[in-house]
Amino acid sequence: MSLQSIFIRLGNPILAALLRSPLHAMVDGGMMLISVTGRRSGKAYTTPVNYLRDGETLTVISMRERTWWRNLRGGAEVGMHLQGKARRGQATLAEDDASVADGLGCLLARNPAYARFLGVRIQSDGTSEPDDLARAARSRVVVSIHLM
Repeated sequence: MSLQSIFIRLGNPILAALLRSPLHAMVDGGMMLISVTGRRSGKAYTTPVNYLRDGETLTVISMRERTWWRNLRGGAEVGMHLQGKARRGQATLAEDDASVADGLGCLLARNPAYARFLGVRIQSDGTSEPDDLARAARSRVVVSIHLM
């Protein structure tokens, strides 16, 4: 078992408890719980995720190796525990490399500080390095959630 999977197994329940508690402000500045329903099982899955907000739209970037986002193929309604409140939203998924690269490029245009996290260099004109975007897109998906 990798160190990352150990952290996820131990850390996610702790983060989830904090995000649901009155102490949520300690960790929820850009972190929320998302609940998705399994397409085959019908079971609800809840996991902590990082997000960026632009008005009524939340953007979540996930590694492809994670599995929760697969239930959003074709679009789906999701539940969220966002800033101490239960919310609902309509999620769409970008998982093909070109769409993910476009989504990452838009995100970086608004929030260039995330370039370091994604391993993308910002060029002198402020745009993202295309080869870096393409590489980052191969290992990620972009989930857009419109709040209801």
